[in-house]
Amino acid sequence: MESIAIAASELNWNGGQRITLKAGDTATCTVLRPDQLYGIFIYNSAQNDNDALVNVVWSLSQPPCTITVPGTTANAGLASMGFVSGTDTQTISVSLPSNSGIAQVDVWLGSVSMPTNTSGLSNQPLQANGDPVPFNKYARYYAVPPSKWMNLTITSTNTQFISCQFRQDKATVFVVNETSNGLLKNQITKMGPTASESGAVTISTSQIQSITENIQGDGSQWVWMDADSQQNSNRATIALQSL
Repeated sequence: MESIAIAASELNWNGGQRITLKAGDTATCTVLRPDQLYGIFIYNSAQNDNDALVNVVWSLSQPPCTITVPGTTANAGLASMGFVSGTDTQTISVSLPSNSGIAQVDVWLGSVSMPTNTSGLSNQPLQANGDPVPFNKYARYYAVPPSKWMNLTITSTNTQFISCQFRQDKATVFVVNETSNGLLKNQITKMGPTASESGAVTISTSQIQSITENIQGDGSQWVWMDADSQQNSNRATIALQSL
């Protein structure tokens, strides 16, 4: 039987939107901003248990960074996250090698300004009224707190619920109801000198069903994004309260 070649595609990713990559596909974003930290959210969406190896090129003078995205038979896996700063590069490319077979991943960019194209995501303001709202897979919340103290609370009755907070040049990965194993190996990858600096990407954990943090607004934007599976997010909430 004659083999059928699968045409690879080059995708414009300047909106940071949620897209699906298959074997041979490459998505490129050329509009990263200096002094802003970006998270690459990658979900394995092939609905099989084969891991996907995703290559990220962030520098012509450095080799590509390979991020392993665990397979899942029910499209229910966790996100793997790669962090890079616009101070180190204006351009990143994310690709699945052409020999990846049936591998398939969903990817998007997260930051205080990304994605500008929120197609495929739930993008909503987080009101500072203390009311908990659902924190589902594909959820993005944003707020511009005034110059005062605020209280952030993330709750989940499921074990090890993972989300990410962005504030300009910093990111915090929250792990609620953490298991003894903690985050999976290679679940978080830091690329470039700025993202690798101490304090650029921090991990905050709790062994109970909620995590609380006091944040001080200054008129700049904050963003919170789910980084977990659908079934692990079905009981998660997020709330912001003015103090």
